[in-house]
Amino acid sequence: MTDLEAALRRAVRGEVGFDATSRALTTMDASNYRRVPLGVVAPRDADDVAAALAVCREHRVPVVARGGGTSIAGQATGTGVVLDFTRHMNRLVSLDAEARTAVVQPGLVLDRLQDAAAPHGLRFGPDPSTHGRCTLGGMIGNNSCGSHSVAWGTTADSVRELTVLTARGRRLRPGQEWSGAPDGLRELVDGGLARLRTGFPDLPRRISGYALDALLPERGADVARSFCGSEGTLGVVTEATVRLVEAPRARALAVLGYADEAGAAEAAAGLLPYGPLTVEGMAADLVPSTRGLPRGGAWLFVETGGDSEAEARARAEAIVRAADVLDARVVTDPAGQRTLWRVREDASGTATRMPDGAEAWPGWEDCAVPPARLGAYLRDFRALLTSHGLRGTPYGHFGDGCIHVRIDFDLLTDAGIARFRRFSEELADLVVAHGGSLSGEHGDGQARAELLPRMYGEETVALFERAKAVWDPDDLLNPGMLVRPAPIDANLRFSVLPREPVDVAFGYPADGGDFSAAVRRCVGVAKCRTASAAGADVMCPSFRATGEEEHSTRGRARLLHEMLAGEVVTDGWRSTEVRDALDLCLSCKGCRSDCPVEVDMATYKAEFLHHHYAGRRRPAAHYAMGRLPVWLRWAARVRVAPVVNALASVAPLAAVAKRLGGIAGERELPRLAREPFTRWWRGRPAVPAGSGDLVVLWPDTFTEHLSPSVGRAAVRVLEAAGLRVALPPTLRGRGPVGDGRSKSPAALLATRRGRVCCGLTYVSTGQLDQARAVLRRTLDLMAPVLETSAPVVVLEPSCAAALRTDLPELLHDDPRAARLAARVLTFAEALERHAPHWTPPAVDRPVTGQTHCHQHAVLGDAPDRRLREAAGLTGELTGGCCGLAGNFGFEKGHYEVSAACAEDQLLPAVRQAPPGSVVLADGFSCRTQLEQLAGVRGRHLAEVLAEGLDGDGGAGARA
Repeated sequence: MTDLEAALRRAVRGEVGFDATSRALTTMDASNYRRVPLGVVAPRDADDVAAALAVCREHRVPVVARGGGTSIAGQATGTGVVLDFTRHMNRLVSLDAEARTAVVQPGLVLDRLQDAAAPHGLRFGPDPSTHGRCTLGGMIGNNSCGSHSVAWGTTADSVRELTVLTARGRRLRPGQEWSGAPDGLRELVDGGLARLRTGFPDLPRRISGYALDALLPERGADVARSFCGSEGTLGVVTEATVRLVEAPRARALAVLGYADEAGAAEAAAGLLPYGPLTVEGMAADLVPSTRGLPRGGAWLFVETGGDSEAEARARAEAIVRAADVLDARVVTDPAGQRTLWRVREDASGTATRMPDGAEAWPGWEDCAVPPARLGAYLRDFRALLTSHGLRGTPYGHFGDGCIHVRIDFDLLTDAGIARFRRFSEELADLVVAHGGSLSGEHGDGQARAELLPRMYGEETVALFERAKAVWDPDDLLNPGMLVRPAPIDANLRFSVLPREPVDVAFGYPADGGDFSAAVRRCVGVAKCRTASAAGADVMCPSFRATGEEEHSTRGRARLLHEMLAGEVVTDGWRSTEVRDALDLCLSCKGCRSDCPVEVDMATYKAEFLHHHYAGRRRPAAHYAMGRLPVWLRWAARVRVAPVVNALASVAPLAAVAKRLGGIAGERELPRLAREPFTRWWRGRPAVPAGSGDLVVLWPDTFTEHLSPSVGRAAVRVLEAAGLRVALPPTLRGRGPVGDGRSKSPAALLATRRGRVCCGLTYVSTGQLDQARAVLRRTLDLMAPVLETSAPVVVLEPSCAAALRTDLPELLHDDPRAARLAARVLTFAEALERHAPHWTPPAVDRPVTGQTHCHQHAVLGDAPDRRLREAAGLTGELTGGCCGLAGNFGFEKGHYEVSAACAEDQLLPAVRQAPPGSVVLADGFSCRTQLEQLAGVRGRHLAEVLAEGLDGDGGAGARA
């Protein structure tokens, strides 16, 4: 233990972390930069902050205040001690609805303040796209804005008073009329009045540098306002009194279509006189699908408010009439507005990939120019990009002249980094030529501070340095930011990654087979750190259960990054830090769809476990549950299911079995089916062949051995729809598509018996060599099927997802893998595509339950929604993850997190469902979790429809 760490532990009541994990989690924010801190302190209160500052001052160690870590310019990273305010100092202290103010701590997430203000008809005005995870302290440090700044301004416009600790331990209360000013600040301003009055561009989004002009006497000498945007370099905020604004009772969203972004940009300023709440712009480059958007190549998102829906709509329609548009759409439905806004908010992540998949990076994320000059600036900006051979897709706050963009810089080679510097210098000059600010929202940080003399001139920058010295004479707070900055091309986070491809098992086709590139996908926007999943979203259940950064998708990606770097995490694939962080990853695959940059932590986890346990003994659960198909096939072959079930019902014997198998003691062991699904299939009476399409029904391990009723129900429904059902061949070798019955002597002599398997349990436990062997055997068995046009219908969503994604990515060298993956259909997809004219039975019941996380992330549920609607199954299924997630919830040590995940959305939805609701759960894990935690029996959609065929639509309904 170092002297610094020991001193901090004595002085601070909050957590002190100098371990590799704590440091690795804070090496980066959402920028291109990386700095390795000495340690992390999570203060419990202002006294802890003061104590930590005193210790660091004594040891001459710099301090960096950090909120959500979503800064895009590098100002939330540092080499000294990081103060993490999100763990304890995250409360809403008070809210005065009458005065329209709130007192907040710096670690409070913006959405929590909005939730508290909403019942009073109030809100905090600024709302960055990261509103679900950014903190008020970070917003004050960056002077954040968001999409509603045309109506409610920046964070500085919303701050009344601050409570600040200086690096030397003084407690100040910055406010208006010089309130809370440190000694010497007024004298500095009095000596530079002329420069302060003439040296600052008059812009709605001028964030660059220190806001010293807010200290002018004609502007109220507002010390709090001048402090906003100082990026933690002047003092540490421990509390803030902020102003709230009245929220419109109703809103309408007008989406205006233009031919291109320049046309949209030129139109934006003309809409401001109509008093919109937002004027946001984006081009088609950033939109995965234009469905729901009006015609055009670029759009303005213009929001209006009113006391009623009719008033809000009327204002939106007035804007449409005033705008010169190709096409327009006005939406008043809140759900429809949320869907459209999500397209805009996700741009900060989707912009990190060019349409061809090439990487793109921040650095020039948020320049701002006068709104009237935005169209001309964008044309010049595009020309500059072209001259440097670069690409980028601008979007952002067109009404304020603020543009976000990610550019496909090459930050991996010396030549690429040199071009990055040349472009940055020329772009800074271009922004200044248009009367703009280098930063219009996210601050200067390391990304732009070096270039501030081009915007302000040397004398004003020297004034900034003197202001910094007044507040922080020892340069203890966030050194290297704003004044005396580090070069823009130093400390790049990519420089520490290996230059040669890492030997891996998966193919990573979207990343050119490069595991480092896959890890680089996480740019730190931290959508995985939200406290509640939005709508049908899943990511990230383990973070919502624990609140710990290391159990978020971003945290795990950071640890993998540091593992590859080898500086902080030094044991490579053997790292216990990475293993422990991945231990609570449910492999739900939610990040694959919900993360704007499609990080796939489930795959990264499987990859890591494969290497981590290579040549070593694995946890017992990997043998017990990772090889579950083997044990279940053995039990079925020797017909011992009744004996196993009887023994499992004896508590002492079950406890021994769970202990030996690494299974949580709180769990009940699932009962094995007396008659596996394929045995039922072979013994059922012959049925007349239908005239419809042939479909091959996949007998997954769970349907086969644990819930064959699902398979029997699916067969009934598929045949009722006129389809011909077959099972995959069970013999290797060439022959017709089998149904599990062919046993000719010649075939038995020439081939070996086998069973198809998706390899899911092997993949989820990282047994990738076994998974590949199982999948190659499966491809051999499925060869006759692949010679036909028959689809493969998979009832278990997790198995379908494994075949769609894991199979072709693991066997990327076998063309049969992609062919089989392309054949996989869900139950609902098969009915929709191959029996389009079939009418399902009228069940006419409300439904509750949860869309399977793998279905949400990989397969999609639109056909299921349409099938439910056709059957009269009304209502929406919730998002999130059930928490059992295959082997995860059964493993020892995971029970509490597993139960917490279920309590996030699934169990509350079931409890609140109307009487008589059908509980739908297509996944075996989901049904098991419902039964074990809530005593509720869930049904696969196939079971519900099969019961409907008998006129028993109420069977399986919730009691």
